[in-house]
Amino acid sequence: MIGIAGCGLLGSAMAERYLAAGFAVTGFDVDPDASRRFPGTAVAALTELQRCERIVLCLPNSDITASVLGALAPQPGTIVIDSTTGDPDQMSGFAEQLNLRGVPYLDATIGGSSKQVRGGEAIAIVGGDEAAFVRCRPLFDAIAAKTFHVGAAGSGARMKLVMNLVLGLNRAVLAEGLSFAMSSGVDPALALEILKAGPAYSKAMDTKGHKMLTEEFSPDARLSQHLKDVHLILEQAAQQHRSLPLSELHRTLLERAERAGFGAADNSAIIKAFDE
Repeated sequence: MIGIAGCGLLGSAMAERYLAAGFAVTGFDVDPDASRRFPGTAVAALTELQRCERIVLCLPNSDITASVLGALAPQPGTIVIDSTTGDPDQMSGFAEQLNLRGVPYLDATIGGSSKQVRGGEAIAIVGGDEAAFVRCRPLFDAIAAKTFHVGAAGSGARMKLVMNLVLGLNRAVLAEGLSFAMSSGVDPALALEILKAGPAYSKAMDTKGHKMLTEEFSPDARLSQHLKDVHLILEQAAQQHRSLPLSELHRTLLERAERAGFGAADNSAIIKAFDE
């Protein structure tokens, strides 16, 4: 039995993949609407997930993860798989605390939106004990096209922040380019077609280009959630005494879009940050 704490966009998409692969899935969310939309069996209390051999966390941030782990108190025999895009240092700490109780912890961040998870196009980036990783490999194979084991606990989260830095900037550049095309009198749909065909191509054009052009911002991944990731990226860079000027500008753009009311929208809504 797989238990999922957090039945939002990502948690529900992962549950669909697990169910299709033949796993039994149960889930809990503090939002009753999220629980009702959950494709597996929703439970009324978080502690009901304690009977699951594998507990997957799909939560907004590592502070909430800490609270959930405290309430769950996983027992030996359980493996905790944390898919939260969280603070790498906190996640390393979770591994140390759980290992003292005989509970392996894997930070298994997901590269891809909920839509890409549903389509089997996402990747899994996993840090933690290698033996636990091997035992959980069928779960990763169920949700990801490729899985990477990148080292000790916390390593998956660090690599996810690297990936999100590049991915987020790809979206921002695409948004600026399409906005520039519009103001220049270039047909933006034609501009997108040419960008896809030429050397400036990025996969963000496939996943976000049409949403930007049509302003169809139903969320596959929310803008405010990516802003949280950018804050994490900049915090990690500050600890390393490293400057990330493009990410600083990216934060400004995301904050502008959030103030304009697009925080809960898809992250493609960053194009609204370029509105005059």
